[in-house]
Amino acid sequence: MASQGLTYDGCNFFRQRLVLATLSGKRVKIKGVRSREDNPGLRDFEASFIRLLDKVTNGSRIEINQTGTVLFYQPGLLYGGSVEHDCNPQRSIGYYLEALLMLAPFMKTSLKATLRGVTNDPTDPTVDLLKSTAVPLMKQFGIDGEGFDIKVVKRGMAPGGGGEVIFTCPVRRSIKPVQLTDPGKIKRIRGVAYSVRVSPQMANRIVDSARSILNQFLPDIYIYTDHMKGANSGKSPGFGLTLVAETLNGCFLSAEMSSTPQGQGDPVLPEDLGRNCAKLLLEEVYRGGCVDSSNQSLALLLMTLGQQDVSKVLLGPLSPYTIEFLRHIRDFFQIMFKIEVQKPLEDERKGGDKVLMTCLGVGYSNINKSIK
Repeated sequence: MASQGLTYDGCNFFRQRLVLATLSGKRVKIKGVRSREDNPGLRDFEASFIRLLDKVTNGSRIEINQTGTVLFYQPGLLYGGSVEHDCNPQRSIGYYLEALLMLAPFMKTSLKATLRGVTNDPTDPTVDLLKSTAVPLMKQFGIDGEGFDIKVVKRGMAPGGGGEVIFTCPVRRSIKPVQLTDPGKIKRIRGVAYSVRVSPQMANRIVDSARSILNQFLPDIYIYTDHMKGANSGKSPGFGLTLVAETLNGCFLSAEMSSTPQGQGDPVLPEDLGRNCAKLLLEEVYRGGCVDSSNQSLALLLMTLGQQDVSKVLLGPLSPYTIEFLRHIRDFFQIMFKIEVQKPLEDERKGGDKVLMTCLGVGYSNINKSIK
């Protein structure tokens, strides 16, 4: 490959670096991975993530030293196809699925990935959240087609796991530019309250407590309950709630909460979980923007790899993860965003400062030519 490699120190933002290296075709070296800790080197879930990248690419070269503190990664071509992967239960399937959502549209053949492990935990975005927010966001960029979906076959709560998810995505060689500058008012709220290996009444208690907060906000609320039994309920008990607010202009803002894993931390009452999740959703609405906090980096990546045309997206305050993602986009693609801060009007209660991100796409087909 003609492209020069990049070197990073430490294990922070590990996925960002490997995903952007794969898309840009640039080799990357990550050194000093937890080198000062008692248990140095890559963790099991990071090694599992590297194996997943190896499965969806063809010809990747991965070298890890004996202690696991230095990783060299030279990406191959994104191939896709049918992939099965057992995700490490230390992190949920959402940890792996977020990366696949970024990679899937640019593969050579349509991707069908079967992922097994923990579907819902308090750390990572759950499968339900990605299905209800990331998929509609990608459709805004023209990534659509028959079979584009995330399907939950089995639920698996932390720490035991036992869940199964099927993700299918068609190939898109060009991403259309977008102008998402006005989210509009909230028109309805949808959600799913799930429970496995506990009483089905838990989900109903979550719904009642969430509605007690949200009914003061607007009337069009529907939260359905999902109670899986037997083999489809995974290996550990638990419950949780995912809420999504849809705006008049087709933007989706989300919040979610899950019960603490069995044997870890203090137990959570379903009433408290429902109320707190509803407040988190209202906080997300207050932050505003056309994309919620968990999908900011996905929107920015699709703007970068879109056609050579101007894209604009209005976001709420940028999360620390997104700020680091912008730095990595600059490193891997030499793309800079124009950032304008929009103050709320005094006579309108529209939340805090918004950020208007403007970018001239580099075009993924152009990157392919440079790699060859």
